Amino acid sequence: MDGLSENKKEHFKKIFYPESVAVVGANRVPGTVPYDMLINILHSDFTGVVYPVNPREKAIAGVKTYKYVLDIPDPVDLAVIVYPSSVCHLALEQCGQKGIKSVIIISAGFREIGGIGIEREQQLLDIARKYDINFIGPNCLGVINTDPAVNLNASFARKMPESGNIGFLSQSGALCTAVLDYAQAKHIGFSKFISFGNKADINEIDLLYYLGNDPKTEVILIYLEEISNGRGLMKAAREIIAETGKPILAIKSGRTEAGAHAAASHTGSLAGSDEITDAALRQAGVIRCNNINEMFDLATAFAYQPIPDNNRVAIITNAGGPGVLTTDATIKEGLQLAKFSEETTAMFKKTLPKTANIKNPVDVIGDARADRYNIALSQALKDPNVDGVFVILTPQSMTDIEAIAREIVTVAGRYDKPIFASFMGEKDVFVGIDILQRNNIPHYSLPEPMAKAFATTYNFKQRLQKKPPVFEPFTDVHK
Repeated sequence: MDGLSENKKEHFKKIFYPESVAVVGANRVPGTVPYDMLINILHSDFTGVVYPVNPREKAIAGVKTYKYVLDIPDPVDLAVIVYPSSVCHLALEQCGQKGIKSVIIISAGFREIGGIGIEREQQLLDIARKYDINFIGPNCLGVINTDPAVNLNASFARKMPESGNIGFLSQSGALCTAVLDYAQAKHIGFSKFISFGNKADINEIDLLYYLGNDPKTEVILIYLEEISNGRGLMKAAREIIAETGKPILAIKSGRTEAGAHAAASHTGSLAGSDEITDAALRQAGVIRCNNINEMFDLATAFAYQPIPDNNRVAIITNAGGPGVLTTDATIKEGLQLAKFSEETTAMFKKTLPKTANIKNPVDVIGDARADRYNIALSQALKDPNVDGVFVILTPQSMTDIEAIAREIVTVAGRYDKPIFASFMGEKDVFVGIDILQRNNIPHYSLPEPMAKAFATTYNFKQRLQKKPPVFEPFTDVHK
């Protein structure tokens, strides 16, 4: 993919893999963005050197402080600017004079406020072009790279996320903090986590190409409030999906008139026709999600389990009613109930209780313990007529939830077929769900989103294997 110039690739390398970072505008006031930004970099086990810059301090958090970025004696790969918007242009000018080519501008007070903010943002662009600088922002949360080679948390998020293979892009910084908290509770890991704010210079298209080429990223998620270059975005998405096989999952807000107005006041964004956006994303192969829950339901399916070769599903349950609900959800999503081989049926008949239902869905009945789940799950996965398994559990008095969860994890490691789980309930099943999520078994609170996630991964693979149809491009997708 040739979406990024060699020059920009080099600048991106220093954003995500810097050997030295200057925090320009750091201060000593805990609970403020300038302070938290510095502390987060220091506490994330960053492998490089950190230079706080503040004209009034000798040291911050025990680290020597430099009056101006020009006073730093060594080369600096990345500058993170956290000064008020009224002086950011002065800081960026000094970065240019220092020879820093990669910058993140955290500060707000630019295009999103209109008037003088628009002028300030243009100043930044003029300076960046003058010195061949690429910058992320302004008005953003920052950047996180969980790769142990760098361990960079150049953001004011509360915590460093777990390492994983999901890349997340967001126009909204505040949404990023909520997503990080959500993901932490579910043990969802990220490769790169990027808030790009007003995208005055580096935009979502640049970042999509970067993640498309990033070997640490296998699934790409993006939250957008507006699309300023529809053709460019669709071209990038098509190329990335076709050439890498990486799925792109998107939330595009501003679907309603009121939502569009809210987006405009938030990042100065102008949302276009939702119908055109929906059709264009679908045409490009992007999977559009309605909300964060749905996005991560699908993301974990793509990230943590093999994509099924076909759509034949086996259902293992310890309760008849949930088995029926799961069957309905499976069929509704266009999947098939697998027809077990004679060998599988004979093994079920031999090893499961006489009261168990050995047809699909397999009901191992309410007193099932871990050994019975092991038998049913293992035999189903061995069957060549089965492409994936849904495991259902309801918390009954005799159910050893923790042991069953561990057994599912053990069995899953032996087979190259997807396993999705739904431990139905909340409080009683919490420990079991935690075990599953820590071990990359996608979990769904109800059968319906589980079936949808499986179907989405299967359909994505089918589309990849087909020659894409040729469409006339949308001429007004950018409006």
